[in-house]
Amino acid sequence: MMEQRKKIIIDTDCGSDDAMAIAMALNDLRYQVLMFSTVSGNVPMEQATINTLTTIEYADTYAPPVYRGCDKMILRNLSYAYETHGHDGMGDIGLVPRRLQAEKENGVFKMLEFLRNNDDKEIDIIALGPLTNIALALRLDYEAMKRANRLIIMGSAGLGAGNATPVAEFNIWQDAEAAKIVVESGLENITFVGWDACLEECMLTPDEISTIRDSGSLGKFAIDCNKDLMEMNIERFGDKYLDMADPSAVAAALYPECVEICQKYYCEVDASAGPSYGAVIVDVNNCTGKTPNAYICSRLNAEKYKAYIYKTLRVNK
Repeated sequence: MMEQRKKIIIDTDCGSDDAMAIAMALNDLRYQVLMFSTVSGNVPMEQATINTLTTIEYADTYAPPVYRGCDKMILRNLSYAYETHGHDGMGDIGLVPRRLQAEKENGVFKMLEFLRNNDDKEIDIIALGPLTNIALALRLDYEAMKRANRLIIMGSAGLGAGNATPVAEFNIWQDAEAAKIVVESGLENITFVGWDACLEECMLTPDEISTIRDSGSLGKFAIDCNKDLMEMNIERFGDKYLDMADPSAVAAALYPECVEICQKYYCEVDASAGPSYGAVIVDVNNCTGKTPNAYICSRLNAEKYKAYIYKTLRVNK
């Protein structure tokens, strides 16, 4: 049964929204997560590794191996998202793995190994954090990375505004040099799921949050670890909403029926020193005349997206 599933690799800086996204992927029976690689972003890489292991235990399905990746960005110092996810990335409520441990091998090397040892275009890569691991893999073995079917990235502001700066989304802003390497790599099937895709009607409302939390142990875990984000959103959005960026990327990748707007554009990443550092510049109007090089997914169907969340978090409605 497992070998008939579509194969995916998930690269994560596991904070609280990554945790929900990972739990969703592990509960979609059409897919097999071959491995996780961890990267610094929301929290340091070592904490992201702990959080990934914890999430796998709470998902309670199967346990893909977890490998540590890069703990530093390519050029810049890290700026962790403690205000959004807590100092441990999971709301500081004491979540730790009880039985699982990370593997000894390096996550970037293992990602390349999986790509080499599987059929061409057999594996999708879903990147939920800064693109440091992905950029390094491209530099180490470009031919192996070309064997990936799709690279789906939670990153960019999509066609909207940023959340780290007025124009930049957090994952890209953390390591714009890595994102620039990825965007300019020539990979044929890159998709950015922008931050705008999880906003407005796609945000989880207080009632929907209560429904998920009351559904069982997995739902309670997925909501409780996001408590800091809910509190922050009282000021941003007027109530305890959840803008679930990483779950929106996983939904777009694994349940494409929920995607409403996804167009291919010529994109470039601003890695220059200045106020637009980390922006993914999307040539919507073809001003440059350059060949489109990345898809931008900027809107999901809220009803289908939320139904997918409920299904993969085992919420009975």
